[in-house]
Amino acid sequence: MGAASAYAAVLDAIEKDVGKLLKSNPEIFNFKNINKGFVEIRDFQTTGFVAFAKGLPFSQVQVGKQTINGHRVQVKKEYLVNANAAMDGLVASL
Repeated sequence: MGAASAYAAVLDAIEKDVGKLLKSNPEIFNFKNINKGFVEIRDFQTTGFVAFAKGLPFSQVQVGKQTINGHRVQVKKEYLVNANAAMDGLVASL
């Protein structure tokens, strides 16, 4: 099992737990459909870590190679665009 499949397995388990709680205690949620309770944040890995390390919102993260704690990392434009769109979706669902 690779990292992506392990990640998917964990998310699946969380979604199942929330689904059970949604059925047994619907009053603790502000949504009725399990799909409304989850937002996929695509391409979060490098983009998210760079944003966190620099204390920046995604909207201020720069595309390209950067140094984080002495390590060179690259934020690809496609990943930053996906992460920004996903965060917009998350905010809209709140």
